Amino acid sequence: MSSSVKVVVTGAAGQIAYSLIPRLVDGRTFGNKKVNLTLVEIPQVVEKLKGLVMELEDSYFPNMGEVKYTDNFEEASKDADWFLLVGSIPRGIVYNGKKIEERSDLLSINGGIFVDQGKAIGEHGKANAKILVVGNPANTNAFIGKNAANNDSQLWMAMTMLDSNRAKSVISKKTNTDISDVTNMIIWGNHSPTMYPDSENVCINGVLGSEAINDMTWVESEFIPSVQQRGKAVIDARGASSATSAAKAAIDTVIACENPTPSGVCFSAAIASDGSYDVPEGIICGYPLMTLEDGTVDIKRDIALSDFAKSKFQISIDELLEEKEAVKHLMK
Repeated sequence: MSSSVKVVVTGAAGQIAYSLIPRLVDGRTFGNKKVNLTLVEIPQVVEKLKGLVMELEDSYFPNMGEVKYTDNFEEASKDADWFLLVGSIPRGIVYNGKKIEERSDLLSINGGIFVDQGKAIGEHGKANAKILVVGNPANTNAFIGKNAANNDSQLWMAMTMLDSNRAKSVISKKTNTDISDVTNMIIWGNHSPTMYPDSENVCINGVLGSEAINDMTWVESEFIPSVQQRGKAVIDARGASSATSAAKAAIDTVIACENPTPSGVCFSAAIASDGSYDVPEGIICGYPLMTLEDGTVDIKRDIALSDFAKSKFQISIDELLEEKEAVKHLMK
């Protein structure tokens, strides 16, 4: 094999990671590279990873290199190329004697976790490391981690690909097209119910959604709410949050970042704003992205937004600014 890549996965004993980790070493995500895995969990459950490692060994993945597991994130971070930060404290569980219900509680509790992880990544991860935050609230967790890392050569992202994939599915059904014919599904803003799934700039068999769909009543009353609330709908239906689809979305994001984006195409993830599309600099915001030939991930800046789109996008920007204010005590 031509080279190797070290990947760190947190929350490795959880459902998302159980679906995610085998795909990292199956030869599709990183091509011909040998994949060395370091799996991280909290001390209370880290020994459960022994069974997962056994399963990985028993699966005979030709691209799998060394597999380690640990509860020491700082040690795990050393010389890592990729970090998939899946682990976070979810809404609804009891933490330190208190049931976590409010988003403000999620921000505060997870903020402390991502400060520590960010510092470790900034100090010990590769200079060009890529970090994908999956654990919610993903955008602001990534914002906190990036600030703590204090290393601008590293790329911090929050996952919006799950929302993008959900939106593609809805549009493919609406237009009676194969889901593979739906591209450039942009999620603007926050990975939350304020996100704006862009039905106007999506491409359906090469035709813009503004032409191919041409039904703003459906967009406003059905499409946008269904994508925004899909996570809750999954929880209501199965009694647990999305796992298989979240894992697939994380893999889709890694593949999009590992390969140059074809001309005219973009993918969806949230990265630090540089002021593009009038988004305040620094917040981690969902954008249309592209991977350049040199491996750099950049914002695609030539997307036209209608007044309707701008108004929807602004709602999500405002929420991100509110979240930034809520965690300002964690900033340097």
